Amino acid sequence: MISIGIADDHPMVRRGLRNLLLDHEDFAVVWEARDGSEAIELLRHTKVDVLIMDVNMPGRSGVDALARIRVCAPKVAVLIYSAYPQEQYAALLVQFGARGFLSKDGDPMEVVWASRELALGRHYLTPAVAELLVDHLAGKPRAPHNLLSERELQVFLRLANGKRPCTIASELSLSIKTVSTYRARVMTKLCLSSTSDLTYYALKHQLLS
Repeated sequence: MISIGIADDHPMVRRGLRNLLLDHEDFAVVWEARDGSEAIELLRHTKVDVLIMDVNMPGRSGVDALARIRVCAPKVAVLIYSAYPQEQYAALLVQFGARGFLSKDGDPMEVVWASRELALGRHYLTPAVAELLVDHLAGKPRAPHNLLSERELQVFLRLANGKRPCTIASELSLSIKTVSTYRARVMTKLCLSSTSDLTYYALKHQLLS
């Protein structure tokens, strides 16, 4: 039996995933979470084999949660299930520890196939995502945001969403000075000069909902 956790802020998505998985005898949906923070809290008490998680959630996003999950539940295989285009996030999140990435626009049955693969300790990558990773290993040019570190990406997305450095510092348990340092690194890597430029970049590359 493969134990599953689901983290998504949309009740209809959670219900749909639950019903899809429970149509198959080898799955048990153990719990559902509304955001990354709730998923991490649930993982502390009840481990699962596979966590199906969205990227864009209120509070602690999927990007933030990945980092924490690697610490509190390193054996849990994370499958990112997102409305974002896979070419924008997939390779980056796999590098940060996700074991698979699926678009919500794809065939729902892929969630079943992917979850089984992850439960066996494997990765599940669509051909498009696999090609992105091969390009990365081959050193081919990538979009500038794919050069950001995990922490830089966390800061970048918050700034692009209009959050103030003091708020970001509190959410990520960093000093304001450290947030400013990450902001400067992001600006340099993306060749931008202002926070409004950051927001425009994020919208242009479909990194914000």
